[in-house]
Amino acid sequence: MKKSVFTRYFFPVLLVLIGAGCIVYGVTDGEAGAVLRKAISICMECIGIG
Repeated sequence: MKKSVFTRYFFPVLLVLIGAGCIVYGVTDGEAGAVLRKAISICMECIGIG
């Protein structure tokens, strides 16, 4: 039995769109800056500078 193109690609495309939407929401909400600040502070603690 051959699957239709819609059935074969619907869920992967849906998951990619949901993931892209979550990324866009996080960037517009300012979460990228918060994650960068936390990453910098963790790196400074591991290296021993801060």
